[in-house]
Parts: sequence; structure tokens; C-alpha cells
Amino acid sequence: MFKSALAAVAAAPLFAGAALAGPYVNVEANASWTGDDYTGATTDIHVGYEGEVGTASWYVQGGPAIVAADGAENSTRFSGKAGLGIPVSEALSAYGELSFITAEDETFDDLGLGGKLGVKYNF
Repeated sequence: MFKSALAAVAAAPLFAGAALAGPYVNVEANASWTGDDYTGATTDIHVGYEGEVGTASWYVQGGPAIVAADGAENSTRFSGKAGLGIPVSEALSAYGELSFITAEDETFDDLGLGGKLGVKYNF
């Protein structure tokens, strides 16, 4: 199911009326702590595309993810994200993102999945 959703987002630029910009590179490091104990970081090195369909904006990106858990050897996995932003009014917009990262053995059999939904209000 997740693979078909990713394929649909990747095919978004092919829809009539879609505007495509890109490619771009996005390097992002996410570190974590429990209390004052550092537990590790994951650094994504993604290549992506973004565009618009009507008034909505979208992006899809993917590439290697370097996982550096505290006290363990670094591992390289594959990760990706796809997102959509939709204006609700002149000042309010809604957005969502789906993300994934492969398991330690770099397979798609046991994906780590994530998602976020949000709203943004401009004053």
C-alpha cells in the first residue's frame, strides 16, 4: 500500500496542469535525546522534486540516510518523504507528510513509517 502511495505522488508531475520545479537537494540531520542523554542522529541526504497542481503544492524526495546511534556503528539506509500543502483560506493552509526509512538490513520488508498533519496560520 505504501509503495503505491509513493508511486502516485511520484507520478503527480505527469497530471495535466501540474507545474514541476526541481530537482533539489535537501540535507537534514535529526538528533534525539532522552532527558540529557544523547541517543543518536539520522542524517538524510535527499534528492527531490516539487511542484504545484492547481493551488496545492507537493514534493517527493529520497536518498541515503546515515543512522548514527550513540555507542553503535553508523549504518546507511534508504529514506524518503512525500508531502502536500493545500490552502484553506488566504491566511490558513493545511499540510501533510508521509515518510519512511528502511530497516537495518536495507530492505523494504520492515519499513519504519512516519506521518504528520498540520495547519499553518499567517497573520
